[in-house]
Amino acid sequence: MAFGFCLSVFLLLSVWSTAKCSGIPNGALRMECRDRYFMIAVNLSFTGADPLFEAVGGTSVRAITKPYAAQCGYTVRVLPLVGHVELRSSYFSCHTDNQDDKVFTFKFNLVATRKGKEERFALNQTCSPSLPWSPREVTCEENYMEVSVRSEIKCLPQTVDDWSDLDTVRGSSTSDWQVMFHRHEEHLLPMNLTAARKQGYAFDLTKGRLVFRTPYGQPDSFSTEVNGVPVEEVHATLFSRQSWIVFMVDLVAACSIDEGFYDEVGGYIMWETPEMPCRSNCERQLNVGLNGELVKQAVAVKGGFVVEKDNITVHISIPNNAEGGYRKSLLAGGLYQFYIFHLYLEQILAEDHVGTRVRFQRTLSTPLLPCYIFTTNRTSVAERAFTVYLGNIPEDVQLLAVRLNGQEFAVPFSNTSAYSLTKVVHPNNTCGFTLRVPFEDPLVVQKFVQVAVLQYGLDINFTLSVLPENELFYRLAIIEALFSPPTFVTTCSESGISFHLDRQRSDYLWEISVGADLLTPELAAQRGYNLSDDGQSLLLKVPLFSRGYEYRDIALQGFFGSFGIMARDHTTQIESTTTKTCLFSTAEFILCSTDGTMTVVADVSSALPTGGVPAETHLFDQYCEPKETDVTRALFSYPVNSCGSSIKLGKGNVTYQNEIFYSSKMYLSKSKVFSGDATGRVLAQCTYPVASLHRLFSVYKFESDVAGLGTIIHTTEPLAGLHGSTTRPIGPLQIGSSYPGSYMSALQPPARYKVSKFHNFASVLRKGAPRSMRTKMTPAQI
Repeated sequence: MAFGFCLSVFLLLSVWSTAKCSGIPNGALRMECRDRYFMIAVNLSFTGADPLFEAVGGTSVRAITKPYAAQCGYTVRVLPLVGHVELRSSYFSCHTDNQDDKVFTFKFNLVATRKGKEERFALNQTCSPSLPWSPREVTCEENYMEVSVRSEIKCLPQTVDDWSDLDTVRGSSTSDWQVMFHRHEEHLLPMNLTAARKQGYAFDLTKGRLVFRTPYGQPDSFSTEVNGVPVEEVHATLFSRQSWIVFMVDLVAACSIDEGFYDEVGGYIMWETPEMPCRSNCERQLNVGLNGELVKQAVAVKGGFVVEKDNITVHISIPNNAEGGYRKSLLAGGLYQFYIFHLYLEQILAEDHVGTRVRFQRTLSTPLLPCYIFTTNRTSVAERAFTVYLGNIPEDVQLLAVRLNGQEFAVPFSNTSAYSLTKVVHPNNTCGFTLRVPFEDPLVVQKFVQVAVLQYGLDINFTLSVLPENELFYRLAIIEALFSPPTFVTTCSESGISFHLDRQRSDYLWEISVGADLLTPELAAQRGYNLSDDGQSLLLKVPLFSRGYEYRDIALQGFFGSFGIMARDHTTQIESTTTKTCLFSTAEFILCSTDGTMTVVADVSSALPTGGVPAETHLFDQYCEPKETDVTRALFSYPVNSCGSSIKLGKGNVTYQNEIFYSSKMYLSKSKVFSGDATGRVLAQCTYPVASLHRLFSVYKFESDVAGLGTIIHTTEPLAGLHGSTTRPIGPLQIGSSYPGSYMSALQPPARYKVSKFHNFASVLRKGAPRSMRTKMTPAQI
């Protein structure tokens, strides 16, 4: 006969009901009529750890034990992960009242242990299947196999039986029926149904269907493999002899007993079953879901399932995060987790207008999988606080306390705490916590690990608990933060020294200075530095002879120049100095130190007569000879107020000047100095601000706050002919320029750091100065 159905039958129509039983609190009980079974779920908190169901039929009451459940069409599961016990009852179960295969009435007793005593609660429900019965239906439950066929079904081609005549024998006694099992081409001896029931089999002839049920592992069933998938199969022939007619019905059930396996790489649990065999003109459909909920294959794939067919095998892959799965954490020498899925699968086959529906109920579990709760150090020195993230905490794990450097704090922290703990919830049912502790908190350990490098230390111990067992475990984190100054990259060049800094987030905490002066664009412009800062990097170019240099090992071949910049933290007073020393070589140079030493390397060839050499030169004082010479140059180093130096007073400046002479045929007059047939003159001078020489008249020691500015003058003019500005020179080295003003002999002996008669300088001015310059001056003006 033709059998039609609409697509909507694949959508579950569930009828949830809350029992009105006295003594069961609201929310503790759920009862649902599914399309092929009735389901009861009761909270374990109400039933106790060992609940029991009883089947009620008429006046009989039978406890549903494991063997009785498998024989009579019941499946009982205790599900601690979801906190309830579940009973599934087939519509053709033993004690169900069946009205024309359309209305089914279930009666059960729930036996719960409460306060040490057993209590019974009646659970009754009437259901009508939301889905019409197919001609053939096979149920592969977790503990039994059930086959039901419509009694008026026409046989497939190549058979001659007509089961419609079963109506003739429907009323005959069960003693007239016999069953014969087949196993691997072996026909076992027939037995009557009474003997079959004693062996655990169940047979039932309803108004419209013939039902056969068997537990797994029966002696008359057999296990085999179909394309590598383990299958348990049972083949029973039910027959009855009426007069000269023998009625025979073949009942075959084959269920996959694959236990599934876990793919660690993809994070899937996989299960396989053979496809239903089909001879010709087949139409197939597959629906899959979890927890008794079926959806079409396309919908399941969209939800993360992988459904594939390989030859005649159906492969189902369920991702760990599939909606409807269950997850549990446990401690076993470490934190582990496993996932449980209650798979529900339906295969539909339509062959020659005869429909077959096969359904599977399987509980699949992953092996124990490591569960890693991790800590991430998100500390930013710029924020001056520890920031630590504790992540991947499962929903059945609770953070109880946090221990910081030995001191424990309960979670959540109090509102007055200087620390913060923020919970972060993620879509994958895990959560995390962000812990923040300021560097300056008294709990934080501080110590210097290097020069100008301060280390902050925080030992963290998180206390966690696995629920509901309340088993404790811990996660440790040792966090250290180094507070160090910026790191400069230094470079030497012919013209000076460069400092380069790649900016970091914490750089704003540091002040960069040259000596005691903060490095600013204004300071750089004032001193002739080249400063650029685009926010990403800083570049400071310091020309040679700029203010701030220090020099050593001065010789004709060159000298070493050093320049340093300082980084200072204004909160912890950490200072770090970056100093770069470079070797410089120039043809001529003059250095005016803060202690009053003038060091000059000059080309004296223009002041030499024919045949003269630099080694025969001297300063105004003929006893002040060069320290070192070569073919054209001479190096002198002497106190500025010695060797016959003259003093020139300018506007706010004091200039010390001396001249390099050739010793042969030299004579001195009040107005001119002659040196053989030499045509040129070489003068060296250092200029100091008067304001920087305030110690000169208090402790009688030459000590300037700043280095002087030096000048080497090459000229053919007599001394009196030198004219120029009296203001402070703008650069350290000027060739061919001159400065007018009054010059006076220094009159001091050539001691390097001693100015023995400089306190008489005011009287010298009154006695020796030209008349045009005889003005009263105080030492503070010099």
